[in-house]
Amino acid sequence: MFVNITKKGQTVALVGEPPKVGEKSPDFQLLNLKKQVIQLSDLLGKPILISVVPDIDTRVCSIQTKRFNQLAGELATVQFLTISNNTREEQEHWCAAEGVDMQMLHDPENHFGESYRILIPELNRYARAIFVLDQTGKIVYEEIVPEMSQEPDYQQALAVASAL
Repeated sequence: MFVNITKKGQTVALVGEPPKVGEKSPDFQLLNLKKQVIQLSDLLGKPILISVVPDIDTRVCSIQTKRFNQLAGELATVQFLTISNNTREEQEHWCAAEGVDMQMLHDPENHFGESYRILIPELNRYARAIFVLDQTGKIVYEEIVPEMSQEPDYQQALAVASAL
């Protein structure tokens, strides 16, 4: 089954149906900006908020990432990750320009996007999404933003993450 969202009103399809609340989150292994391997299974034990952005170099993705970067500094009990399929260099350049120091994971090969089924093949970008995982890796909140140019529901995601 394909899930459809819109990009500026035009319908685009995801590669499948993203994982849902109550399901075990698919494991992943991606590199951060320091070229360290970050594997989901190594992060378990604390709640995790995964912020997925289509392209770090766009306005809404920038707003979303800066907002979660700020929240990460205020909520030490939750691990915050931002994932996009931008290259390491693109993410590094953006972080340096914006003063962002949160955990950024890059996936230009689309492994994460395919396993979470949020890749939009015709755009080669990810859908804007938020996943909150409990300490065991179970998804307790997910939002696939229906219109790519809109921001996610920060308050709801943060409320769920804070309650864990």
